[in-house]
Amino acid sequence: MIARLNPTIATEVDIALRESMPPCEEWTDVYIFKELVDVIAKVSGRIFVGPELCRNPEYIKLGTNYTMDLVAGVTACKKVRPWLKPFLCPRLPEIVKLRKIEQQLSDFLHPIVEERMTAKSKDPNWQEPDDMLQWMITRGKGTNSIDEITRFQLGLIFAAIHTTSMTVTSIMHTLAVTPEYIDPLREEIRNVMANNDGVITSRALQQMEKVDSYMKEVIRFYPTGYSKLNPLDMHHSWRTSQLTPPPPAAFNRRVLKGITLSNGQYIPPGVTIEVPSAAVYLDEKNYPSADEFDGFRAYKARQSGKAADIARNQFVTTNETNLNFGYGAHACPGRFFAANEIKMILVRLILEYDVKMPNDETVRYPMVDVSTQSMPDPTKALKFRKVQI
Repeated sequence: MIARLNPTIATEVDIALRESMPPCEEWTDVYIFKELVDVIAKVSGRIFVGPELCRNPEYIKLGTNYTMDLVAGVTACKKVRPWLKPFLCPRLPEIVKLRKIEQQLSDFLHPIVEERMTAKSKDPNWQEPDDMLQWMITRGKGTNSIDEITRFQLGLIFAAIHTTSMTVTSIMHTLAVTPEYIDPLREEIRNVMANNDGVITSRALQQMEKVDSYMKEVIRFYPTGYSKLNPLDMHHSWRTSQLTPPPPAAFNRRVLKGITLSNGQYIPPGVTIEVPSAAVYLDEKNYPSADEFDGFRAYKARQSGKAADIARNQFVTTNETNLNFGYGAHACPGRFFAANEIKMILVRLILEYDVKMPNDETVRYPMVDVSTQSMPDPTKALKFRKVQI
């Protein structure tokens, strides 16, 4: 499925980047997170809702704001006493605003869903669009209402746009202070593209092993996960480095039913548990010289040619030492789409632009903590310039 969609994704990436990025004939300040949010909203929108809406400015604006407004609504509700929630939460300004945005997004989707349902029922030869919206309509077989399909789409918007934007931003922030990687990455991309007739196919993406490795190492250093402590207090050797360590904890889970672990420890219901990602990512048994950034770490591991080494050392892989997409039965199901989308965006940015820090600084922007979430600073600019040929 993802392989079939890759040409469509690649086309949307090219169009969206051309629309969002300034000319950059000279070194130009670009607030890359802001631009990436729009790019990824358009690219993911092409797959989620099809061409009718993916470039609609109002729909894109609503979609990019939806995640932040949803988080704001949840945060506001958490401050309300439990017994008052049913009465006060619906009246909170944050919730009123959220419901308004949800209704506006629903108003965009309703006529398209209705039109598709009608077309399919009236014309047996009607060609179904190849996007998530149509998959939901088809899978529902008429049992899902338009409102239900709309809610599903809102869930996709919440999951897809900002997480992917943060990941690409973090990679670009890191690339700006590790310029020694730009030429090798660009050379690999050019060679792979030449061997695939200039088309970013699934095969081409798989062959970009150095790009994949660099992506994987960045999320080891800067996972967009949960942060409870000051990362700079974790390991003294990072203090003078241009790169700082990962946050101490990754994804969390709330215990619904008490469980006794194999060592006899009992975890009662209601407790929130987290995965100690820093302990995993800084463990020398998992990552030799773990406190050193090695953008080609995974690439080197894959050169053994062993199937297990190749499988374990990919950006999209989830295992006990790679937790960015979760682990086990609840690992992110959309990670394959996200990985391809991220790589396609990086390929275009690396091919077409040089990047550096403002004022030729050599220290990477630190991650910022928003509540319990660690993320790249969305307010910071990088310098971009078109590659001089």
